[in-house]
Amino acid sequence: MTLEILITFLTRLSLVLLFLPFSAFDKIANFEAATGQAGEAVSNRFLARALILVGLFVEVVMSLGILTGIADRLAAFILAGYCAATAVLFKQFWRADDFRLIGPSRGRDTFWDFLKNFAVAGGFLLITFGTSAGTVNDFFVNPLSSTQPYAIGTQP
Repeated sequence: MTLEILITFLTRLSLVLLFLPFSAFDKIANFEAATGQAGEAVSNRFLARALILVGLFVEVVMSLGILTGIADRLAAFILAGYCAATAVLFKQFWRADDFRLIGPSRGRDTFWDFLKNFAVAGGFLLITFGTSAGTVNDFFVNPLSSTQPYAIGTQP
């Protein structure tokens, strides 16, 4: 393994580590608690369970896509959407009655979590669209394509 491949793998791992294994394991180990949290976004218990199961699928399968490079553009796009959706559904800082800029505030803490979700989404979008304007169209032309993350030399 070359240094280039190791750095690429570790960079991708740092993006998905939150989801696989940690969040995925937490959803499995604490399924009822996770369902209860999902119940804050939807009132139907069946739908809350479905949300957790869909989230588990997204976290595991899309993370593996990013790590392996298999359809990694689409996997990253889906995870970016997942991060945005979870921010809007579960990090609703605007609903906090104690949002303050100075001093203790759960609302402000939730605001920072909201922004972190979008920052992680931005990292995934870099995989989806590339780091330059010249690579943006690659996703639209072939969304199931790979960025060939472990290829050394000129990228296609």
